[in-house]
Amino acid sequence: VRIAGHATSVSLEPAFWQALSEIASRRDLSLNALLSQIDAERTGNLSSAIRLFVLASCRGELAGAGPRS
Repeated sequence: VRIAGHATSVSLEPAFWQALSEIASRRDLSLNALLSQIDAERTGNLSSAIRLFVLASCRGELAGAGPRS
């Protein structure tokens, strides 16, 4: 993926990639744009930040996360 113009690799399980793609789609963002937002707000490891973001989104804890399904 490219974040802030730099190529980087991220290791995630397929379920997290799928959920991240669905969240990006609901927000009308590209996957890279959503990853850039997560990257800008993280304090630790990017893979962990993504997993926590997906979890928070599924729990409806994020602004604009939409209804839980």
